[in-house]
Amino acid sequence: MPNRLFDLSGQTALVTGGSRGLGLQIAEGIVEAGGRVVLTARKQGELDTAARHLEALGGQVATIACDLQKLEGIEAVVDRALAAFGAIDMLVNNAGASWGAPMVDYPLEGWMKVMTLNVTAPFMLTQAVGRKAMIPAGRGRILNIASIGGLRGNRPDMEMHTIAYNTSKAAIINFTRALASEWGRHDINVNALCPGFFPSKMSAGLLSDIEERLLPAVPLGRLGGEADLKGPAVFLLSGAARHVTGQALAVDGGASAV
Repeated sequence: MPNRLFDLSGQTALVTGGSRGLGLQIAEGIVEAGGRVVLTARKQGELDTAARHLEALGGQVATIACDLQKLEGIEAVVDRALAAFGAIDMLVNNAGASWGAPMVDYPLEGWMKVMTLNVTAPFMLTQAVGRKAMIPAGRGRILNIASIGGLRGNRPDMEMHTIAYNTSKAAIINFTRALASEWGRHDINVNALCPGFFPSKMSAGLLSDIEERLLPAVPLGRLGGEADLKGPAVFLLSGAARHVTGQALAVDGGASAV
């Protein structure tokens, strides 16, 4: 008898920043569990490549090219996602940005860019999805992609000047808790994942500088891999996590435990 706890068949997920990196990895996990996905990203070419990849795995995929920093377009993104498959059962707020600079020199432009994409856009997108899809349906699963950077500061020896990124991810963690408290009555679960260091386009330059110093402080002795976020994401989006809400799960090889 198949295990239905992690089965996402018949359900649709809207995944932001889903054309590559962690977003695409999560989309793979959803498709492999039987779900459909609507991917958003800025570049249609990257979305097309991601869609072909997921379709080769047997997935049903729709794409929406958009820039979530243009907040006025978010309502239309939700409308297009609903038009694609008729429902949004799951929302994965993954799209994000970083900007590196020492605090004393940190430009307001960088702060606003990070806060807009990492905090304000998920707020507006979640609000619209809740109003138009999940609250009327009386159910839903929301997964916010935070970071272990939202749980603490940066190690001084790493020379990581990411004050806006860390602040934004801490905000998303408490956004998760507050929304879980407010929307639990609608049978909507809201949780967060806090990845550690996973190789990605955004982190490539940073990791090349600090990986040698970083790994000794990771109990499992490795960076996150191409499948390491799938299981935690599918768990929190599935019926297996029916009684889990308002939580922030670190997926970091144990780095935040030491």
